[in-house]
Amino acid sequence: MAMRFCSLGSGSGGNATLIEASQGITDTQILVDCGFSLRELKRRLMRAGSTPEALSAVFITHEHGDHAGCVLKLAQAHRIPIWTSRGTWGAIERRAADLDGFDRKLLHFTRSGDTLELGDLQLQPFAVPHDAEEPLQLRCNDGRQHLGVITDLGHVCASVVQALQGLDALLLECNHDEALLRASNYPASLKRRILGSHGHLSNEASASLLTSLLHSGLGAVAAAHLSERNNRPDLAAAAVAAVRGCRPEEVAVASQAEGLDWITL
Repeated sequence: MAMRFCSLGSGSGGNATLIEASQGITDTQILVDCGFSLRELKRRLMRAGSTPEALSAVFITHEHGDHAGCVLKLAQAHRIPIWTSRGTWGAIERRAADLDGFDRKLLHFTRSGDTLELGDLQLQPFAVPHDAEEPLQLRCNDGRQHLGVITDLGHVCASVVQALQGLDALLLECNHDEALLRASNYPASLKRRILGSHGHLSNEASASLLTSLLHSGLGAVAAAHLSERNNRPDLAAAAVAAVRGCRPEEVAVASQAEGLDWITL
């Protein structure tokens, strides 16, 4: 009996996280977000040793293209159930070029505070402050081990801290280094959005959240959703390492191109 996760790619160019629970005879695989083209997603799944046919469901955290990506094509082509919030679906529906051929029987709604039983995995979505319609992030478990996935968060709030207590592993947004962002050539409006209460977490803010979640049972903490221009893997790793009391080289960092190899809880 084991639970593990990997990133197929993480950053503003596309995000997808694969979570698997194995009971020995059967495996349950859940894809969290699919912010790539269908062809690219299949390539990345293959790299991780998976296929669309192996997926039990896809969970979409919010409607932004680097997260929702090919969800409609993926679900329709491979008959994969979609789980998301009503707000997220409404935003996807408004932006979709053509929904006439989409089978809505594949669509399932959830909200913050629900518990979803999907095969050998239990998903507990929770609301987060982010500039989307009804964004959700996830806590997942296989009945024994608990994983937190938090990749798009504007600021650390009490409800998020509460939702992520007692984890065994965490995939944690470390979007930007604030000094690099402020000195960048981004338009002032974009800087305000990223730095705002519904934007993204800086390395410092991520370290603060991690401090609130530390306990003796917390194992792997992987940094994710790094800005290509306004962060560096060494800076994100150093922020996590400072809280964990380890060397930066010991911190896993998900990249845009290669994602993150499987981590077993």
